[in-house]
Amino acid sequence: MRILITPTSLSRTPEAAVLAPLRQLADELVFNTLGRPLTSAELAEALQGVDGVIAGLDAYDSAALAGADRLRVISRYGVGVNNVDLEAAAARGIHVTRTPGANASAVAELAIGLAFAVAREIPRLHAEVTQGGWPRGSGIELSGRTLGVVGFGAIGRIVADRARGLGMQVVAYDPFVPASGISATGATAVNLDELFRQADVVSLHVPLLDSTRHVADAGRIASMKPGSILLNTSRGGLIDEAAARAALDSGHLFGVGLDAYETEPPQDSPLLGHPRVVATPHSGAHTAEAVERMSTGSIRNLIDELSGRPSEHRV
Repeated sequence: MRILITPTSLSRTPEAAVLAPLRQLADELVFNTLGRPLTSAELAEALQGVDGVIAGLDAYDSAALAGADRLRVISRYGVGVNNVDLEAAAARGIHVTRTPGANASAVAELAIGLAFAVAREIPRLHAEVTQGGWPRGSGIELSGRTLGVVGFGAIGRIVADRARGLGMQVVAYDPFVPASGISATGATAVNLDELFRQADVVSLHVPLLDSTRHVADAGRIASMKPGSILLNTSRGGLIDEAAARAALDSGHLFGVGLDAYETEPPQDSPLLGHPRVVATPHSGAHTAEAVERMSTGSIRNLIDELSGRPSEHRV
């Protein structure tokens, strides 16, 4: 049996103890040595002769899966499956699993961290002090302001909880969560456009679908209060980056915090390098605790499926 492992955080440590169950199961473990997610073409070649894969953010589209002559399981190392063509996988009899909740706290904490970093200009102040300067900050306080949470799943709920602990009011939108479920947490349910109008800080926590692409578009960004903050720790493509850049340049947005981009790495992003943008490398799930949970969960799911036991987290 041959297992492919593509997440960069696992591929860097092929002898890690967490991989022991896979070494016992498989004849060979194959690792992603490129230090980034694999393209469709690279994946098509890598999947040949592979029975199962611990899958990162690689492009599991129909072209990649066409070369998967033995593949039975795609076990996502994480919660999102928007990079997996589920119809193509189903057509080939490939089961797809995920690890819901494993990285929720990690991503939520990064969202709050980005809010503080943007609001208090922490990266700029740090850089100037380390270069011998003694700059003046011109930040804003989060306490007393309103946070808008777009997507009230596991991550969005934790972000809302942390924000209330900071003295923020919370409004939330999620078409799949009833208003009573949102209000039970202390947040207020609103529609999407109202959320953008009311919130001082908008944090995005939805998957990238046709219905959510550019959910923060030019119109909604323009409707935000002057001096607001926009955060994305979910998936690239949720923000119209050109519109956000224009709002930053005009001073309409106070700042933007990003962990996900239209293309990754984001060399061509109009937001990259702007003094009011704090950017991290899609690292929301990269804490020791989250890596441990995603590793053990994705490995357990893969072993269950390859052993003929349907995983409880099969998509």
